[in-house]
Amino acid sequence: MTGTLLCLGFGYVARHYAANYGRRYARIIGTTRKAENAAGLAAQNFGGSAVEMLVFDGKTATPAHAAAVMAASVLVVSIAPAGGADPALACLRDAVAAAPRLEMAVYLSTIAVYGNHDGRWIDETTPLAPVLTRAGDRIEAEQAWQALGAARGIPVAVIRIAGIYGPGANALETLKAGRSRRIVKPGQVFNRIHVDDLAQVIEMAAVRRADGVFNAADDEPAAPGDPIAFAASLLGVAPPAEIAFEEAKKTTTPFALSFYGESKRVRNDRIKTVLGVSLRYPTYREGLRALAAAAGKA
Repeated sequence: MTGTLLCLGFGYVARHYAANYGRRYARIIGTTRKAENAAGLAAQNFGGSAVEMLVFDGKTATPAHAAAVMAASVLVVSIAPAGGADPALACLRDAVAAAPRLEMAVYLSTIAVYGNHDGRWIDETTPLAPVLTRAGDRIEAEQAWQALGAARGIPVAVIRIAGIYGPGANALETLKAGRSRRIVKPGQVFNRIHVDDLAQVIEMAAVRRADGVFNAADDEPAAPGDPIAFAASLLGVAPPAEIAFEEAKKTTTPFALSFYGESKRVRNDRIKTVLGVSLRYPTYREGLRALAAAAGKA
């Protein structure tokens, strides 16, 4: 074990990264917005690793936050932009610029930065054309982290992430809870990524000190309703009835509807050729089968 991992934003993805790969670090520090969350996370074990938790509201940096950055050898940033600005950079830019042990940073972004491509294939060289304001904010954050990395002389891996699923957050769970809606919009497709595969992408980027942009996506873009129907078959239940998109619009939140405004097929060659990633769950079928098996054993 060597070095310190600092996760600015210790949410779903960072927790799985720590559980899967945290043992290679001598120390792990994470941040969360609320004191009660910090206490609960600090009391847990992530794959054999304890995590030191700090409360960070994204508005004010304390000496403890600066000290954590100064101790970090690898920085994983998953805090979303707020009000058009990256909270971590707004509060901790000077500390990152001066951090003596920092070897690299991994910034977790989104494939939404590419915008809508009407189902066509895209890759990391595709011009960015965000439809959503929050995606535009992500582009600015990506560029700011890349610029800081260049000025600091460290690599920055920008990971653009497809739809994340995994334990506790998947089509099996939504079906069981009665919350699944099989909305049909002709031509609509998108990629997904199992959280354990995403953790592997982060790990390989960190190990290889990778610089540049990488799409974290599975091998098979599919319609939104396909995983729901497959999950239903695994559970031995009938899938929910299909709902036409125009009908669903009447009762769907604007945030949920925003995901139906984009359709694209995302190439993931760079995570394989540059990072050496071998996807454990190349499609949603392998991922959901594994989740169903794990639930059965539990």
